[in-house]
Amino acid sequence: MDGRIWAAGLVVAAVMGVTGCRTASGAAAKVPIPAAVVDAGLAATHGKATAVFAGGCFWGTQSVFERVKGVLDTTVGYSGGSADTATYEQVGTETTGHAESVKVVYDPAEITYGQLLRIFFSVAHDPTQLNRQGPDEGTSYRSVIFYGNEEQKRLAEAYIAQLDEAHVFPRKIVTQVTPLKGFYEAEKYHQDYALYHPDNPYILVCDKPKIEALKAQFPELFKVYTGK
Repeated sequence: MDGRIWAAGLVVAAVMGVTGCRTASGAAAKVPIPAAVVDAGLAATHGKATAVFAGGCFWGTQSVFERVKGVLDTTVGYSGGSADTATYEQVGTETTGHAESVKVVYDPAEITYGQLLRIFFSVAHDPTQLNRQGPDEGTSYRSVIFYGNEEQKRLAEAYIAQLDEAHVFPRKIVTQVTPLKGFYEAEKYHQDYALYHPDNPYILVCDKPKIEALKAQFPELFKVYTGK
């Protein structure tokens, strides 16, 4: 079920301290999780590379990555299913195989894939929640890294193993590492939703803390974002 329809209830729950939007996640910590031991390093020349992540409602995931230095563009959409089922209404039925995803276009000379993974696991979502994030339940809210090449797969799997072996989280990471077969852009009104609806109760409770955590944990990578 889409927890965003529970917006008013979330505000009450937040006041009572029982919302669950950020429980067990690195976003609640004052320091980020360890950096990836295995990483590709910064590229010698500027360019563009693409990463696709899914971690709950794509509003919040986008609100984090669009504020990261080195990230050139972000788009919310659907990955994991077919093109003919890539609509918000169909994905919400939890029968399409899609996950709400974010395509991150970045400059590999300014930020590495490993650094993006660190932000993904630190503040963008809780990688130990299976088929849900906070109040949002269903496979469309699952945690996934959609890799575009074997290098991304290698780095993602190595980082997950590193974090699990170090017991960084109180529970085992359930993030899937899956080949990217397609990314389908979501409806226009979903793009930059958190930016343009900052007073929405859902955004205030579930997504604003992610932005604050990004700024606190990664001040050297945080940038002000005002829209495209």
